[in-house]
Amino acid sequence: MKTIVLVKQVPDTTEIKLDPKTGNLIREGIESIMNPDDRHALEAAVGLKESLGGSVTAVSMGPPQAVDVITEAMGMGADRGILLSDRAFAGADTWATSFTLGKAMEKIGDYDLIICGRQAIDGDTAQIGPQVADYLNIPHVGYVFGIEEITETRIIVRRRLEDGFERIETSLPALLTVIGELNVPRYAHVGRLIAACGEKAAIEIWNAADIGCQTSEIGLDGSLTHVIKTFAPKFKRQGEMLEGNAAECIGTLLGKLHENRILQRMDH
Repeated sequence: MKTIVLVKQVPDTTEIKLDPKTGNLIREGIESIMNPDDRHALEAAVGLKESLGGSVTAVSMGPPQAVDVITEAMGMGADRGILLSDRAFAGADTWATSFTLGKAMEKIGDYDLIICGRQAIDGDTAQIGPQVADYLNIPHVGYVFGIEEITETRIIVRRRLEDGFERIETSLPALLTVIGELNVPRYAHVGRLIAACGEKAAIEIWNAADIGCQTSEIGLDGSLTHVIKTFAPKFKRQGEMLEGNAAECIGTLLGKLHENRILQRMDH
């Protein structure tokens, strides 16, 4: 089973702050981590390799320092790491990012399954996985929280719904976007981390030319959408004083809760 895992380096959003003047994210001094959902994707891929054999390739797109998530992925059990890094990739929206990743998948060529997290915590778009699958013209199943059966030609998974789940069978190759319920990711092995940082580490750096991209197709130039402004929403609390005795106030409060559909009336 040859599996590709898409991983992303993201800022730890518990520490994110916005510059009040520019509206831009303040990244200086903010720790970068592997996107949490992608850790579950990687664990799934390594688990499949351990049970079925094969290999795991970790792919990320980002600046040079994003090699850290590739190193961590190899520490968790990936056999090969590829970082797509080029100034021409900068400013890419989900469309241009998916195109770039899709071109990389085409260059890798031989794969049975692509797994990635449902969404990244810095953008929360949940668009990359489905768009990469669409570009590659392969089936996509989202919100996967269980892999039940897999053969050389098909896979059966469970995907989460609001009120239950679906059991879906699809042909391979396919792309899965997974959620945290799928598994508990392992810690990186120290020996693997050291090996991933060595001179003989199987980490490759690909630029736009390596995957056959024109600058007009990628990065800011290839993006269909552009972020005009980023800002933090302002929350204003509104209060209302209720007058009357306890019973009257409780009745008024319950009426307002029902009116705003916070509580539902039960007819007996």
